[in-house]
Amino acid sequence: MDRKILFFLKRIAYFIPTLLGLLILVFLVSRVIPGDPAALVAGETATADQVKAIRTQLGFDRPLYIQFGVYVRQLLTGDLGKSLYSGRRVSQDLFDRFPATLELTLAAMFISVLVGIPLGILSALKRNSLLDHLVRGFTVSGLAIASFWLGIMLQLFASMWLGITPLGSRIGVPAPRLITGLFILDSVLTLNGAALLSSLKHILLPALTLSFASLATLARFTRSGVLDVIQKDFILYERAMGLPPRVVVYKYVLRNALISTVTQVGLLFGLLLAGAVVIEAVFDWPGLGLYAYQSIVLSDYQAILGVTLLSGFVYVTVNLAVDVVLTLVDPRKAEV
Repeated sequence: MDRKILFFLKRIAYFIPTLLGLLILVFLVSRVIPGDPAALVAGETATADQVKAIRTQLGFDRPLYIQFGVYVRQLLTGDLGKSLYSGRRVSQDLFDRFPATLELTLAAMFISVLVGIPLGILSALKRNSLLDHLVRGFTVSGLAIASFWLGIMLQLFASMWLGITPLGSRIGVPAPRLITGLFILDSVLTLNGAALLSSLKHILLPALTLSFASLATLARFTRSGVLDVIQKDFILYERAMGLPPRVVVYKYVLRNALISTVTQVGLLFGLLLAGAVVIEAVFDWPGLGLYAYQSIVLSDYQAILGVTLLSGFVYVTVNLAVDVVLTLVDPRKAEV
């Protein structure tokens, strides 16, 4: 069998045990956190007998292994259960909110790649210069600053003081006709200029906040990769052959140095998609992160499990896609 095909099959085989382990872990954690979902459903004025009846109806009085078996059986049929908070099917809530989180993640990833990779390249090519020191200081701050604090500071500066961006939410005018669920793309496809402008204004601050740490990570990895490749013998050979520095950098250095960066782009995309909880809560962004935050506060177990499973599935899928891209860029990866 071809090595690439065997490599892909091995990566695909990781899907089931990874997701199963994630499901078991989250299910157990969701059952031991404080709070009684039956009491939440019953309301503050419910009696002890009413709470007990609801707990029996929801199946929370059964042993954990039976509850887990029931949930897995429902999951195999595509039923993620009903949210205790919204009263709707969790699958429908996830379907409605996923495009908002995806759009925010794509915007943050675009900013990270557009700024982080060039900064890393320039920092490496100008090693130990003033620019290099500034970039290194910037990346350290990007990894050290708490995202929620940065988001609040951006809100105070850009929204409260300058008044150039909205404080939160996703759009300030009627939403465009939904095609993909991504407001920016749908605004372009339907030629809705007002919705496009409003969507861009609303996504700017949360995307900048979400991208800050990943931007710093990409800059550091790119700088490290370029510095490592520059010192290789084949680069010294190309320089000795008299090739222009621009040709050496673009044709030989970047092609080899950006392999590790491609890996980080994939990993960071999965992390951003799964880790936007704080940012969405700060900016009232109606995506999976805000939904997860509300579900955790209200001990909405079904919703918590649904969000975690979807995030885990996306993360594993993105990692598989990264492996595929890396084997196309560097076939030697298939031998690992």
